[in-house]
Amino acid sequence: MILRMLLLAAAISLPVPEALAQGRASPEAASGRLEKREVRASRYMAVTAHPLASQAAREVLAEGGSAVDAAIAAQMVLNLVEPQSSGIGGGGFLLHWDAATRALSAWDGRETAPAAATPDRFLRDGRPMRFPMAVAGGLSVGVPGLLRMLEAAHREYGRLPWARLFRPAIGLAREGFAVSHRLALQIASDVKLIPFPASRVYFYDEQGRPLRQGTMLANPMLADTLSRVAEGGADAFYGGAIAEDVARAVREAPLNAGDMTAADIAGYRAKRREPVCIDYRVWRVCGMGPPSSGGIAVAQILKMLEPFDIGGLSPLSADRAHLLAESSRLAFADRNHYVADPDFVDVPVEGLLDAGYLLSRAATISPEISMGIAVPGDPPGRGGPERGPDNAPGQPGTTHMSIVDAAGNVVSMTTTIESQFGSGMMVRGFLLNNELTDFSFAPEHAGLPVANRVGPGKRPRSSMAPTIVFRDGRPVLVIGSPGGSRIIGYVAQATLAILDNGLGPQRAVSQPHVVNRNGPTELEKDSFAERLAPLLGALDHRVRVADMTSGLHAIVIGPDGTLTGGADPRREGVALGE
Repeated sequence: MILRMLLLAAAISLPVPEALAQGRASPEAASGRLEKREVRASRYMAVTAHPLASQAAREVLAEGGSAVDAAIAAQMVLNLVEPQSSGIGGGGFLLHWDAATRALSAWDGRETAPAAATPDRFLRDGRPMRFPMAVAGGLSVGVPGLLRMLEAAHREYGRLPWARLFRPAIGLAREGFAVSHRLALQIASDVKLIPFPASRVYFYDEQGRPLRQGTMLANPMLADTLSRVAEGGADAFYGGAIAEDVARAVREAPLNAGDMTAADIAGYRAKRREPVCIDYRVWRVCGMGPPSSGGIAVAQILKMLEPFDIGGLSPLSADRAHLLAESSRLAFADRNHYVADPDFVDVPVEGLLDAGYLLSRAATISPEISMGIAVPGDPPGRGGPERGPDNAPGQPGTTHMSIVDAAGNVVSMTTTIESQFGSGMMVRGFLLNNELTDFSFAPEHAGLPVANRVGPGKRPRSSMAPTIVFRDGRPVLVIGSPGGSRIIGYVAQATLAILDNGLGPQRAVSQPHVVNRNGPTELEKDSFAERLAPLLGALDHRVRVADMTSGLHAIVIGPDGTLTGGADPRREGVALGE
């Protein structure tokens, strides 16, 4: 019965009216997509996925806290009020600009596979499991990395005491918060919470009904967990009773029991990585490198579009959509073939971002007809053994925040528990991720090993794309989004609108989406983008209309330091600053 329930659980320009350019509501925002206006500030700003999280970040910034301090405070609140998307049971990536040293750093808090994991983890009778069958329960849970990453970043860039940053979330967890419209809708639509007693008790009322919007919800167990971490640092999570409870929950899961141990948790290490950057026209666009594919793919898309007059095309024209889709096909072909955990696989990062290589890839784009399915290229220095492709898509249980502090330090951070509500399992007040389903379920393709195959201690490939754009050596744009593998398209499209078309951040993040992941060209349902379908069809695109609930959050930094923020109207986020 549980399995059945889980199985039930994707050359001509048109005029763009102003109202349509702002997009329209996705079905997930059934209460009506709120009109959001750009927010301006002169000192600091935080844009996060929930008003309470943005408020926590603003309070920290007002006290003189750094951008990293604000990100930690906001993330702990999001763990409580947006549990379906991220939290300490998951991981993420953080991009940081240090204004004093003018240094950009990238932090990897991606989850890892347990030591017992093998490449055939998601095979049954020699065949890959169906995705819905693999998500819920212990088999999909990776060792959480978020707290280790945040602690490492705080050690270098924090100003306020670690414990201070947990205060807003602990208070809200004890006193309660009102269940939002979006959270209520997602509880009602996600049957994988039902098999797990702790999750069922928390997200359903005494009559077994999903919690409704406006219900006051407290989480004393999370308050206790966060209090322990506030006092004892990340060690309180990665050792002792909390780690033992997490490992036990995974191994004794009533569905898809896993193999994680307390030793796996204790051995987790966050890593400092090299950012990936590319010159695009007069800007330098920087993002997260492997094990995330997001930074490379966004950079490739932009660089391959450089030979085209993107600024001369309306952001919502068929010819612009066509070019965006074609460059995205090429980027995804490379992503699926080459990108995986760089500690296990030789990823030719420099070759994939080589200007000459990308110019040759751009030359395969025809303005008049779609190329169909793109094949991976042959970047310089690829070396290593031959490998098979992997198109594991990733799921949208993710959040993003963009923050600038009063000293000019910048954080672009995307965090996740993978699918909506992760694995469905709750331990000590927080949900555990299902991040291991970001690995390829098939370890081989045509007799060749897949780069993103499961391995002990390995980090699954991600699509998260926290991004910072520079001009003349200073940051001018902070942006990112949730959305599974569509993150890459969301971030690329909005970044192009801001850089090439001069759209403000609110208009840019509100645009109807056009996405291609080396398959059908996807147009956002119930938006102006649907009108492009026949025009793209005439260019030989296979078109699919789909819900696309992005969560783009952007800050534009003006030459005089003025901050202008935009929050995606498809979600509940807000920009707050002073």
